[in-house]
Formats: sequence, structure tokens, C-alpha cells
Amino acid sequence: MLVELRTVRYFLALAEERHFGRAAERAHVAQPALSQQIKQLEAELGARLFERSTRRVEVTEAGQRFLRHARRVVDAVDRAVDDMAALAAGSVGRVSVGFVGTATYDVLPRLSHLVRTELPGVDLRVRGELLTPDLLDGLVAGEYDLVLVRPSPRALPAVRQEPLRSERLVAVLPAAHPLAGDDDLDLARLAGEAFVVHPSGDRSSMHRRVLDACAAAGFQPQVHEVGETATLAVLVAAGLGVALVPEPVRSLGLHGVRYVPLRDPLSIDLLLARSTERTSAAVDRVARLIRAATAGGTRDSVGGPTPPTEEQP
Repeated sequence: MLVELRTVRYFLALAEERHFGRAAERAHVAQPALSQQIKQLEAELGARLFERSTRRVEVTEAGQRFLRHARRVVDAVDRAVDDMAALAAGSVGRVSVGFVGTATYDVLPRLSHLVRTELPGVDLRVRGELLTPDLLDGLVAGEYDLVLVRPSPRALPAVRQEPLRSERLVAVLPAAHPLAGDDDLDLARLAGEAFVVHPSGDRSSMHRRVLDACAAAGFQPQVHEVGETATLAVLVAAGLGVALVPEPVRSLGLHGVRYVPLRDPLSIDLLLARSTERTSAAVDRVARLIRAATAGGTRDSVGGPTPPTEEQP
């Protein structure tokens, strides 16, 4: 036995209207066709669903039992249709986003705010404080839908990258450092200082950027390598060295350090990477919100004040 959903809707209309004419009008069908469909449904179920008279239609005990089932079925189908429409529109779904260290501090909270406000039906999964190679590996493996990364020399044919913004590099100094009060800084004046840097080799894009900047300034620093940007800043605050970082690190609000602009500006790009083989409407909409979250530059923020340039102990 196969009962069509259309017939179940006809049954509901008649059960609720208790009148063939009004039920037919509500169901947008001719009254004889509605009557025929109800008779066919009763035959298929083997039960009389309505008592008919010239003046009134009454639902039988069997009809009342079937009514409970019919409402659940129609409600479930309607919810499924609405859910699929929302999925197609990108209003629901799960989206996983990974963030390179510095984007964790300003873009991640802005994006979370925007998704919560504009896409409340999207399940946003975020991971921060990661290195570019690990993020790209996770993207290719399907662990992430979108990743915010630094430029990488790796050739990844199934990955599309687009620039989001260019971030100034600033010197991070202990608050008690003799140069911490300067308005700007000639990088060459840090020759002889130990530098706290991200991992070497192909594990971080920032490592080579910092060493190239120091070489251009005429020196090769002694380095201490750390895996996370927040740890890097903490070690500077503890007096273990100095560092060069993208300006959004200021969003950490860490005490005991000063952020000093470089006299000869240096910068590094922040990119949005995604797979060319996997996508969804929800991923597309979150990608648009990421662009919005980064459009204001490093000084703009969503739901919070502009962080200070300097932090005092």
C-alpha cells in the first residue's frame, strides 16, 4: 500500500474543515476529486475515516487515530523541506575554520560575532593558534572548510587562495627595554638582541620573513623558536628576547610588552584558502563574513574597543 503525501494533506484539510467544499477550496482541488481521493484512502487503509451526512462531516474513531499520524508525517515533511531550503541558502550547516596564530586574536572573535548574529543556524567550528603548513594540510584532508594562512611556497592545485589584507610588522619589546618608548624603530638597532621566532624550516611562514628582514638590516640574530604566537609574546614580556610580529598581536592585550612600529615598514599578507573540490552554501556565506571581518584592517573590531598600541606592566 502506498499513500501519497498529497492524499494525506487532503485528509487533513477535510478533518479540520469538516466540510467538503471548504476542504477542497483549502487544498486547491475540485470537490469531486477530493471526495474520490478520500474514498480511495479509506479503501487503502481498510477503515472508514469520516461519517458523512448532507449537513456535516464527522471524523470517526479510526479517523482520529489516523489524524495524529497524518499531522506528524506532514509536519516532518514540511520541516525537512524547510531545512533543505535553509541548507541550500547557506543558513544552516557546519563550517570548520582554522586560523593562523595572529588571526586568532582579532579575526576569530569578529567572525564568531558575525556568524552568531547573521547565521545563527550555522554550526561554526573554529581552531586557532595554528601554523600555515598545518592549516593547509588540514584543508586538503577535509578537516577544515576555510583557513586563514600566511603565504606559502607549496603548490596545492586543489586549493584556492585569496588575499584578505596586508599586516604591518611591529617590533615587540619588553616594557623595560631602552627602545620601548620610541615612536618608531630602526630594525638595525636590535642587532645583538635575541629574537623569539616561530619554528624554522617549512613549519612557519613567519620564520623566514623575520630572518630576511634582519638580514636586510645587516645582522643575523640569535633565535629562540616557539610554536605559538601568544607564547612568543609572553617570552618577550619575560625578557627572553625581542620579536617581530604582525600588528594584530596587539589584540592580545598582554602586559609587560610594547609594540613599536618599524621606521622602514614591513608587512606580511593574510590569505583565505579553501578547497576547490568541496564547498557548500554555508561555507560561501561564512567566507563572505570572513572578508567582512578583515575589511576594516587591523584596528577595526567587532563588539570591542580598539586595542592599545602599548601595554604597560
